[in-house]
Amino acid sequence: MNPIDELRAARPAHLGDQPVDERTRAAELTRAMAAPRQSRQSRRTRRVVRPVWSLGLAGAAAATAAAVVITSNGAQPVTPRTTPATSALATTQATVRLSARDVLLAAAGSAESRPEGRGAYWHTTSVSRNLYVAEKGGYRIMDVGRSEMWTPRATGGETWSRGQSLGAHPVTDEDRAAWEQAGSPSEITVAAKMIGGTKRFVVPMAEGKVRTEHAPLLDGDKVFWLGRNITMKDLRRLPADPARLKKWLEAAYDGHGTESADEEMSADVWLFKVGVGLVTDMPVTPEVRGAAFRMLAGLDGVRVTENVTDSEGRRGTAVSVTEDVPGPAVLEDRLVFDVATGRALARENVVVKPGGLQAGLEPGTVWNSTALLDAGWTDANFKG
Repeated sequence: MNPIDELRAARPAHLGDQPVDERTRAAELTRAMAAPRQSRQSRRTRRVVRPVWSLGLAGAAAATAAAVVITSNGAQPVTPRTTPATSALATTQATVRLSARDVLLAAAGSAESRPEGRGAYWHTTSVSRNLYVAEKGGYRIMDVGRSEMWTPRATGGETWSRGQSLGAHPVTDEDRAAWEQAGSPSEITVAAKMIGGTKRFVVPMAEGKVRTEHAPLLDGDKVFWLGRNITMKDLRRLPADPARLKKWLEAAYDGHGTESADEEMSADVWLFKVGVGLVTDMPVTPEVRGAAFRMLAGLDGVRVTENVTDSEGRRGTAVSVTEDVPGPAVLEDRLVFDVATGRALARENVVVKPGGLQAGLEPGTVWNSTALLDAGWTDANFKG
């Protein structure tokens, strides 16, 4: 299956096979990461794929940040755009000091002490950014998208979403000069050398239209995927004890990755990926969010990086694991969060070994970021 077919397969089932504006892909990817999945029987005819570059869907920048692309030699400043919504992925040179266990346990205490609001819908706003290398010219472009989602608390309701591609732009002055020398094309072809041949897709540079959609809950009550399709009641009743929470999640682990049954993945890496999804933007209780941080603290292979700045210019601490992805390539999957509040800030993929879609990028480059701007209960959907 080529990248475009994989992206189409990741779309919510209610959207069918109608044509997709490539610039709105980022928003749909986030939804695919969080939404419940079709049954095993349904997957025989329509395979659901969760692309490795997203957490899951995404929001608007609050302030203009200096764009920085980090390489193996440290952070190299690049020229920022004037509009915050199109700023490049950002990070700072970081040092490893505390243990992952220490910072995760500190975040657990902060997370479980945060008050929880009330409302009929769980609402999230996020901004996704993807870094690509043009097939012709070799310059880099940043593809940006914004998304909001409203998930009903009650069964029998509908999910609502609003997304927009915010446009793509060259990352540095050097990249812009190369793009202009190529004639400032309005669409950029990206090529990925994958096992089985080169795969290509097109990234439009222009801003896309705002898309609003709604759909009934899967089976009338399924709201999220957490190793299995779950209801809001399931989510709200998750164990607040880290050992029991780990056992509950492990019951859905079947030896393979979260993206495909064809990829092998260790239990600890799988638990990290699923656990990070839980603490990032799912409506669990503060106690369960604290338990999830404590569960992550007990996993093997988790490392911590301090003083990380996410793509929205917010400073935080990152915990991460490395994983092999199709390409072949090796990425670092990391969660950036505020230890003092226990609030998740962003989920990022950092290049460890380039390959496939990451070919041409230096190790240490943040390839993908989904920054969470807002997550909480509300009584209003996008209609007000």
